[in-house]
Amino acid sequence: MIKSTFKGTIISIQPRIRLTRSFDESSHTYLGYAIKMEGELDGEETTFSVGIGKAAHTKHQFKVNDIVSGECVPVPDPDMEPVNYYKVSKLNVIAKGEQGSTASPWELVPPVLDVYRERGHRRLAARTYDAKCRSCMWGCRMPVEIIVDNWNPRVPRKYRFETFCYGPLSCKLHKPGPNRKVEGRNGMVYVEEDWVDQMAVEHRGEDE
Repeated sequence: MIKSTFKGTIISIQPRIRLTRSFDESSHTYLGYAIKMEGELDGEETTFSVGIGKAAHTKHQFKVNDIVSGECVPVPDPDMEPVNYYKVSKLNVIAKGEQGSTASPWELVPPVLDVYRERGHRRLAARTYDAKCRSCMWGCRMPVEIIVDNWNPRVPRKYRFETFCYGPLSCKLHKPGPNRKVEGRNGMVYVEEDWVDQMAVEHRGEDE
């Protein structure tokens, strides 16, 4: 496969996580990190996103405003990835940028993926994410695969994106948005109530 070349300034780096739903059950797959950039892709000025693994982030400690370059390929299934490109190679940090925001939205070096897993997340309204949280290291836009019927593989799976917040519970920018609904077999619908979020983060204090 022909690889695309890129060079750009990081405007966002967040965890790259896939969510699988099956009615009232859910599980996460921790893929690495999603980097959004403004720059050049195959010589054309554009905004684009690439997915990297945890080892690459551990090595380079990426943050907003860093300038990086490399090669990448398009993701084969856009429904299953929060980025446009992945399989990044020849990754190079051209320059370390200035420190970004140290308060909401936090634009620091994101922690290891285990920290996100331990912290747990709350749902985040898509409009709030788009307007205020795209550059925050605690924000996350997850591709969601919905298994409608576990007992009948002929029933097609469904796909969508959901936004979440791993940030401090005291963040003034956070708005949860409406409860999320998950389609199940025989027309049933599961509504994910507020207590699910509360249980996921109950081990944290207000400023954690």
